[in-house]
Amino acid sequence: MPHTVAVAGLTPILKLLSWIAVLAACLAAPAGATARGPVIAAAASARFALEDVAQTFYLQTGQRVRLTLGSSGNLARKIREGAPYEVYLSADPRYVEDLARAGFTRDGGKDYLIGRLAIFVPRASPLVADGSLEDLRLALSDGRLKHFAIANPEHAPYGQRAEQVLRRVGLWDAIRGRLVLGENVGQAAQFAVSGNAEGGIIGFALARAPAVSERGSTALIPAEWHDPLRHRAVLLKSAGTVSQQFYDYLSSDTARDAFRKHGFDVPGESN
Repeated sequence: MPHTVAVAGLTPILKLLSWIAVLAACLAAPAGATARGPVIAAAASARFALEDVAQTFYLQTGQRVRLTLGSSGNLARKIREGAPYEVYLSADPRYVEDLARAGFTRDGGKDYLIGRLAIFVPRASPLVADGSLEDLRLALSDGRLKHFAIANPEHAPYGQRAEQVLRRVGLWDAIRGRLVLGENVGQAAQFAVSGNAEGGIIGFALARAPAVSERGSTALIPAEWHDPLRHRAVLLKSAGTVSQQFYDYLSSDTARDAFRKHGFDVPGESN
């Protein structure tokens, strides 16, 4: 099985040719892509951080893992359907808890990072990246906003938290008909960066990635406006030795430093 980073559920809802051209190098498989290794199913919001962690894990242990990315809900469904994953990295503990109750995991897992939300606005957009979302409110009334991207709240934790934020500031009903829903937060970021939406609420870590940050502006959204984005790791029943090592490595100082570098908080620290 090739070592590729796949995005589960990605479908061509909108024309994303400009995004594909921009990120062609970024989406290429990393070195050693043909090597075998256990499959790690991970929320797309942690993509760039996990790619770094997987690389340092390889350099330190000589063992490779393969990342497959998607929304936490879709990955949980695939696990129930028998997908050959050994570790599940969810952006919401509830999916892990459900799988644990159904007997798919070794235990209840552990929280390994904490995500943040941000509003991202591409360069050509008439919107302003404003963490208070006041400009978004004005854009809804003055006609500047046609489309706005978030991950699908039905199965993507970052989409669920984006909905919470929009409801908190009283914009959900007004903006609902203009939403462009990504299958996961990575696809929502694609819609915003490509210009298919005037902006979007995405993961702060994705917004910090060079392929995204160079093409627009970002503002953090207050963490108290939504439920915490606690990413949880768990070993599945089929996990082998390498998967156990990678699971343990997620709590190492090296991994925690990588998560901070990419814009995440880590458990056990004041945020």
